[in-house]
Amino acid sequence: MLIGGREFDLKNHTYVMGILNVTPDSFSDGNKYNEKDAALKQVEKMVLEGVDIVDLGGESTRPGYTLISEEEEIGRVIPIIEAIKKEFEIPLSLDTYKSNVAKAGIDAGVDMINDVWGLKYDDLIAEVISDSQLPCCLMHNRKEPIYDDFLNDMMADIAQTIKIAEEAGISNEKIILDPGIGFGKKYEHNLYILKNMEALHMFGYPLLLGASRKSVIGKCLDLLVSDRVEGTLVTTVMAVMKNYGFVRVHDIKENVRAVKMAEAIMKQ
Repeated sequence: MLIGGREFDLKNHTYVMGILNVTPDSFSDGNKYNEKDAALKQVEKMVLEGVDIVDLGGESTRPGYTLISEEEEIGRVIPIIEAIKKEFEIPLSLDTYKSNVAKAGIDAGVDMINDVWGLKYDDLIAEVISDSQLPCCLMHNRKEPIYDDFLNDMMADIAQTIKIAEEAGISNEKIILDPGIGFGKKYEHNLYILKNMEALHMFGYPLLLGASRKSVIGKCLDLLVSDRVEGTLVTTVMAVMKNYGFVRVHDIKENVRAVKMAEAIMKQ
C-alpha cells in the first residue's frame, strides 16, 4: 500500500503509527502537543525513534469526550498539518470522522484518513475519501456495547462499513481495518477481540491495532495511563504474531523494539 509516497509492505511487516493528539482533553496526552512548536518537537522525537507514520487527531475520542464543532477541529489540525508537511517527509494520517475536517485535511496535504466510526457517523465522508483516492483506516465502533453474539455482530458491523466504502467507490487496495479496542466494547469484549484479533483477516484487508495505553490494559493491570507501556507492548507483540500491518501507539521507541524482536522470532 502506498501512503504518502512510501510503500508499506503490510503482508510481511508490522509498522508503527505514532499518536499525535493536538487536543486539550485526550486521555493520555491531552494538552501536551496542541501548540505548533510542541507538536513539531514530538514529531521529531517520533521520527528519531523510528516511527513509520504519524496519526494526527484534533478531537479526543476518549470515553465521555466533548464533541467539538468542525470549525474548531479544523482550526486545531490544519496549522499542525501544514507545519509537519513543511518540516518532515513522514507520512501523515488524520484521525477524524467528519467529512469537512477530512476534506480540509486532504487539501492541507494529509496522506490518509483514520475514521473511528467506520464511515457511519458522517454520510459524506466516504465520498470525500473516495474522491481523494487516499488510503483510509476504518474502525469498528458502536454507540452502545450491546451485542447478541459479540464476534458475529462485530463482523456484521464491519461488513456494513466495507459495503459503504465499496458503494462510495473507495478502492479495496486503499482500505485498512481496525477492530476498535476500547470503542463500543466492554472490558470482556476488548480482551476477547485481542485474543481473537486474527478473525478480521476474513475480510482480506490489512489490519491496524490501536490498544496503546487503553483502559482494558489499565483495568487488567490496575495501572494509571502513564504506567501502561508494558501492557501495550504485549498487545503489539500479539499484533505482530497475528500479522497486523500497523500498531497505533504512544511510545514509539519501545514499540519499534518490540516489533523488531517479535518479527525476528517469527521469521525463524
